Amino acid sequence: MPRPALITVDDEPEVARAVERDLRRRYGGEYQVLRAGSGADALELLRALKRRDQPIALLLADQRMPRMTGVEFLRQAIELAPDARRVLLTAYADTEAAIMAINDVGLDHYLRKPWEPPEEELYPIIGDLLDAWKGDHPPPDTGVRVVGHRFLPESHAVRDFLGRNRVPYRFLEVERDDEATRLLAAVDGNGTPHLPVLLFEDGSVLQAPENRQIAERLGLKTEASKKLYDLVIVGGGPAGLAAAVYGASEGLDTVLLERQAPGGQAGTSSFIENYLGFPKGLSGAELTKRATDQALRFGAELLSVQDVERLDVAAQTRAVRVAAGEEVLGHTVLIASGVAYRTLDAPGVERLTGAGIYYGAARSEGPSCQGQDVYIVGGANSAGQAAVYFADHAREVHMLCRSGDLGTGMSQYLVDKIRRTPNIVVHQRASLAEAQGDDRLAAVAYDERGERHEAPAAGLFIFIGAAPHTDWVGDAVARDPKGFVVSGRDVASFPLERDPYLLETSVPGVFVAGDVRHRSIKRVASAAGEGAMAVQFVHQFLATR
Repeated sequence: MPRPALITVDDEPEVARAVERDLRRRYGGEYQVLRAGSGADALELLRALKRRDQPIALLLADQRMPRMTGVEFLRQAIELAPDARRVLLTAYADTEAAIMAINDVGLDHYLRKPWEPPEEELYPIIGDLLDAWKGDHPPPDTGVRVVGHRFLPESHAVRDFLGRNRVPYRFLEVERDDEATRLLAAVDGNGTPHLPVLLFEDGSVLQAPENRQIAERLGLKTEASKKLYDLVIVGGGPAGLAAAVYGASEGLDTVLLERQAPGGQAGTSSFIENYLGFPKGLSGAELTKRATDQALRFGAELLSVQDVERLDVAAQTRAVRVAAGEEVLGHTVLIASGVAYRTLDAPGVERLTGAGIYYGAARSEGPSCQGQDVYIVGGANSAGQAAVYFADHAREVHMLCRSGDLGTGMSQYLVDKIRRTPNIVVHQRASLAEAQGDDRLAAVAYDERGERHEAPAAGLFIFIGAAPHTDWVGDAVARDPKGFVVSGRDVASFPLERDPYLLETSVPGVFVAGDVRHRSIKRVASAAGEGAMAVQFVHQFLATR
């Protein structure tokens, strides 16, 4: 495979040479750095690279070019290099145009002249963009190969686990790929191993594995290294990750237990556009990766595939017991186990879950829906983000919303984006009546304003409210009638003379943050803020012991 290309476009020769020099100095070993003197020349260069099937990782264009501005070039370049990261080089007066270009051409970043020194002003930005591009475009012969049936629930579960943990993989369908047949014959001479089959780069093989087996084979950390921690965090969503970052950075021995993959529901979001500090927006997977890297850098332990079964608060130290029979002890515990989508009670849904019907975004299923129709049940932000994501793959995306106004439960920026997307169809006052199919989803029946309709469907994705992950808590801490954990002033009975801290539960030293908390706001930013705030109360609690 040829090296991916970085293309700079500027009509001022001195500026163009300087940008090329700085990019070549840092990235020339891994990427081919190319320069064009105008937008027209750059478009011709892109066509030549496309004919050679050479990947294009990044486009950096100057805004003030006489015959074609940088934004105009990037707009035309989208068709030739849709996956390339886009950067605009601007003067101070061009800031407004750069900000408008975020919506206009999907601009990833803009750089102001001069960018000296590049170690501070250029490389951190370009490095982040290239890392994100590489995460979406792993080399074709690297990563895990997964052989299975697309509509086998176990195959979907494995792909979802790998995708949410940002592990590069290739999925080979037994029904379609000759390579899949050859690999199965190599694994088992009879060609009948238990699916899905995972083949790793070192030649090892797993058949129909559990997530813990996959995690251990990939080298993910699954066991605690210490007997006692200052802070034990249950749940790796935004609240848990924020607590891990702040706890570890402030010197607390911190461990985080996650049952599937870091990120929680936010980690499955295709695109979050209203998170503070990211004007271009970012995917849930990208936000999760940044937060995970940050927590690890400060020394937090992140334990994967830890299905927590019980919280024991009888002793002075708190014990979190996991499914493997082990326990993790902490002076304090943070409950950040989040929520799950409620199940949909309609004929055929339970039977076909994992075989065309999925709860949540299921980004791994996007490419499989190419050119087909998919249905989304729900009308809140998660449903809207999923609709926009699948619109890039499916022929049409149909949203079934109970309300008569899409803006009732969805942020306005998402409502506007959905209205601008021509292949998203919104059905208001609509509900799913039935999912149809034998061993896989084939069609859906839905009621819209009292009338029944039936239509073929390649996928059905469900977002209908949230139920808290608190069964493992049991009666250890007080919960509201819906199962959410109460804290602070909502605690009716507290065993100490003082009042509980704002995020402290009915048990001293046990805190709660994020969506699992009673009265939480259900936003990524508020969950992260609560996780950070909880660490301050942990400090106060430890100081009084």
